[in-house]
Amino acid sequence: MSTRANDNRRLLVRLGIAAVAMFGFGFALVPFYEAICQVTGLRNILQPDVVENTQVDPSRQLTIELDANTHDLAWRFRPTQNSVDIHPGQLVEITYEVTNTRDVAVTGQAVPSYGPQIAGDYFKKLNCFCFEKQTLAAGETRVMPVLFVVDPKLPNDVHTITLSYTFFEVEGTQAQKTAPAGRS
Repeated sequence: MSTRANDNRRLLVRLGIAAVAMFGFGFALVPFYEAICQVTGLRNILQPDVVENTQVDPSRQLTIELDANTHDLAWRFRPTQNSVDIHPGQLVEITYEVTNTRDVAVTGQAVPSYGPQIAGDYFKKLNCFCFEKQTLAAGETRVMPVLFVVDPKLPNDVHTITLSYTFFEVEGTQAQKTAPAGRS
């Protein structure tokens, strides 16, 4: 066998090992990222926030605008009201309504976002449907609450906060349709 053929085989084996190693690294990166976020407290959207003993600031009023979106998910999703006026430190409950428009059960996960972005540091959710995956049966409609407090330490130049949720389908959790039984 020629030296060139042996060199090519060695190169092919090395490239194959490198490809497998990169795939393994990419696959392991997701749980590693989740563990880092859990330890550091970053991007921890799946747990209730810790709220210090706050006092309601009746001298300030904020408008919380509510938004709802889906990403490639056949659900109707909307807030039950477009906005709510609150005082910082006030305990507030709002609701969102979601309907599965498909003929099979589907599981989704909601991800919150805030505008302006700095508001996310002061928006403290005590109870939220976004903390858990939501499985809706075919045609099911559900009203889901969000219980929150806006920290009175929110900068005074912020008068409006937009709370937006986007529902994503959780891969691999769609219920399978059952095929009709065959005849004998």
